[in-house]
Amino acid sequence: MPNRVRSDRGLTVRMTVTLFLLGLLYVAFVAALIVLLKSWVLVVVVAAAFLGAQYWFSDRVALFAMRGRVVEREEYPQLHGVIDRLCAVADLPKPVVAVSDMDMPNAFATGRNADHAVVCVTTGLLRRLEPAELEGVLAHELSHVAHKDVAVITVASFLGVIAGLIVRFAFYSQLFGGGRRDQNTAVVFMAVMGVSAAVYSISFLLIRALSRYRELAADRSAALLTGRPSALASALTKVSGDIARIPSKDLRTAQAFNAFYFTPALGKEPGLARYFSTHPSLEQRLDQLGQISNELGEAATPGSSGSGKV
Repeated sequence: MPNRVRSDRGLTVRMTVTLFLLGLLYVAFVAALIVLLKSWVLVVVVAAAFLGAQYWFSDRVALFAMRGRVVEREEYPQLHGVIDRLCAVADLPKPVVAVSDMDMPNAFATGRNADHAVVCVTTGLLRRLEPAELEGVLAHELSHVAHKDVAVITVASFLGVIAGLIVRFAFYSQLFGGGRRDQNTAVVFMAVMGVSAAVYSISFLLIRALSRYRELAADRSAALLTGRPSALASALTKVSGDIARIPSKDLRTAQAFNAFYFTPALGKEPGLARYFSTHPSLEQRLDQLGQISNELGEAATPGSSGSGKV
């Protein structure tokens, strides 16, 4: 068994290029807002405050939104035991362990670096997976931490979040207060809304492309770390199938965090929307795991990953 999470050069290159392009977009966005709003102090202060808040508090925001809570070893000894073992093998500092009381089977990792990371699993995931399947999912999440792509996605998504908020603010402000503005103010508002919408669209596409690759990279690293690609394949198949049976109304809140999840909170496998998805298709992920299984000489039989619930 490998003694570390393997680095992924392709992922590193993609993260660097994405952050570079988003940085250029960010500079252009701030410059456009300064010209339109004629107040560079306001724009810079607000942008810096949002960036700092997202970078430093992203883990707390994600846990709060998904009703996650930090759990100690006494409450979930087996969960802590699996994470302890994987961290020792991967030579990673142990993250904060959290559990979300949700029936939706899923997991996510967040945090600004390996020393300030959180791995959270839902009670629905713990009820459904066999021990080896759970190990594969947790290895996947720890691979995100080791690859540093959790922090990159957090920072990269900042620009889209700001642009999206501005679009919403401008839309509702125009909708409910348009009659009280002069023509020049209305033109400025429409210009801000247009620039923000364009920035949001570009950042959306860049982040989605990076997110799909990083999921494949985490699958690959997790399979090599545990030496059991079939267990991860079994977990993917089981979780994806169970999520498809959860009512759509119960998935809506979770969908805002799809980029961080083990599998997206979707009611069904998307059609053309897969090109804008945060995750590669289930078929693509299983094909990759099948190839790794062949390379390792493992019999990739879904469901052959052990017995007994965690």
